[in-house]
Amino acid sequence: MSGDSLIRALSKREVLVLAVGAMIGWSWVIMTGIWLNSAGTLGTLLAFLVGGIAILLISLTYAELVSAMPKAGGEHVYTERAFGKLGSFVCTWAIIMAYITVPTFESAALPVALEYIFPEIKVGFLWSVFDADIYLSSALIGVVASILMTVTNFVGIRFMAVIQTTITAAFLIIGWMFLMGVASEFNLTYLTPLFVDEYSGFFAVLAMIPALMIGFDVIPQSAEEINLKPQMIGKILVFSVAISILWYCLISLGVSLSMTSAELATSTMATADAHANVWHGQWAGNLTVIGGIAGIITSWNAFILGGSRAIYALAKSNLLPPIFAKLHPKYKTPYAAIILIGVLCCVSPFFGRTILVWLINAGSFAVVLGYGMVAYAFLKLRQNEPDMARPFRVKHGKIVGWSALIISICLFWIYLPWGPSALLWPYEWAMVIGWAGLGLIFYLITKKSKTD
Repeated sequence: MSGDSLIRALSKREVLVLAVGAMIGWSWVIMTGIWLNSAGTLGTLLAFLVGGIAILLISLTYAELVSAMPKAGGEHVYTERAFGKLGSFVCTWAIIMAYITVPTFESAALPVALEYIFPEIKVGFLWSVFDADIYLSSALIGVVASILMTVTNFVGIRFMAVIQTTITAAFLIIGWMFLMGVASEFNLTYLTPLFVDEYSGFFAVLAMIPALMIGFDVIPQSAEEINLKPQMIGKILVFSVAISILWYCLISLGVSLSMTSAELATSTMATADAHANVWHGQWAGNLTVIGGIAGIITSWNAFILGGSRAIYALAKSNLLPPIFAKLHPKYKTPYAAIILIGVLCCVSPFFGRTILVWLINAGSFAVVLGYGMVAYAFLKLRQNEPDMARPFRVKHGKIVGWSALIISICLFWIYLPWGPSALLWPYEWAMVIGWAGLGLIFYLITKKSKTD
């Protein structure tokens, strides 16, 4: 193995928990009340069903492509082969934005989670950001955690994988305990309202799903570090999406069956409060938050991994500064990219919980653009390179590919100013426009340096 190569270290189990841990994360604890209040029970379940099927179709195109081209960078590799440098840069830069919004979300969410269990930790008021009070103690928790997560990824994928597997198992057990409690004690009258604001609530929840489910493509991003046959990588990718869709639907239904609409309206941690209701004790709610914290760590881990590999892949193609293409001589990790993401994670806790939804929505907009370009690349490569070896070959490829592309376009439309879940102006749009502007600067600089 050459000294500048990534290490193939991930087993079948570790690949599965990497993706599932990334997709489930923390949102199942903190966001469930927002979904049910926005869309109602049936509206929320339909949003996850429709969004889940959409992501499942998109994941099939990824599964075929990753089996054919198991290289670090995922989307970058596929779109570069299909469209060339410019198309690949646009796609990968959008994916990187989506990836970075997740760990920055987690670093701001962790203090919020701990405040549920230890409200007294809020010490040293600093300022308010859009009605969110920022305390020095909470911000420092996010910063220290960001440093620890950065170090975890810095020292190698083997160490990160062990942590990911252990912690994913912990929050899945806690979630399963909640569902067993719901099965033994629930109230069907709590299911109402089935819809909120007719169908606008459905679209509000649907708009968040691409960012919630983005975790499956940490598998393509880390393909050069997976020690499996290419066909198996594709199968695990699709299976991880199906598991995560089922999880979100069951948790949302469980919360709806365990809380009245009045309780949901006042709850800041709906899943935790629902767990406390079904087991008749605050200890169960606190345990849920611990499970949510475990989800924060798994999602955080996975997206530092995925984001750093996407940055590494762009730099290897001379589309980002060369420092990001270097691997640490000992740990074989793209250390500069990991440090960059870690620095951004250290900043976000100083903006409080108000930005959490903004990060999800802006990240969803970006990832849908990437999904659409991958679906189009899937179709183009099927046409231009029909004889390419595809160990995981999707049946009815044209139907799946066109469905994934049309779905991506429809999802993209709902975020536009005239769409039913338009990004919030100026805050969410500022994130998107600012990131696009930064990407344009990088692209022009690297293009100029190659012509000099």
